[in-house]
Amino acid sequence: MRLLLDTNAYTLLMRGQQEVAQIVRSARELLLSAVVVGELMYGFRRGSRLERNLADLRSFIDNPYASVVEVGPVTADRYSRIAAALRAKGRPIPTNDVWIAAHAMETGAELVSADRHFSHIDGIVWTPIGAH
Repeated sequence: MRLLLDTNAYTLLMRGQQEVAQIVRSARELLLSAVVVGELMYGFRRGSRLERNLADLRSFIDNPYASVVEVGPVTADRYSRIAAALRAKGRPIPTNDVWIAAHAMETGAELVSADRHFSHIDGIVWTPIGAH
């Protein structure tokens, strides 16, 4: 199974949260959206463990089962379709999460996230975790 981790899923995994760890162990491939990487790095810069968190992220990305998904024209098209559909439904979600959803759909990955608003996106395969 191919999984794309949202920012909160990565954070919970790094904190040793068992629910997320169990989900991740079932994956054959782990993906991080470049948007998630940006959100993580922003959070690291606001905290007191920048170098350690960056090193942990580098180690995670360097794992042969993990990779970063870059933003390209296909992602942009998916983003525009998702954002337009959500707006038409009157259910907008944070912009970064639309990009993350676009990456999950583009790659055929199951999105792992604690954010319940992903349930408003038609066609996404989403595994909810915890409560957020």
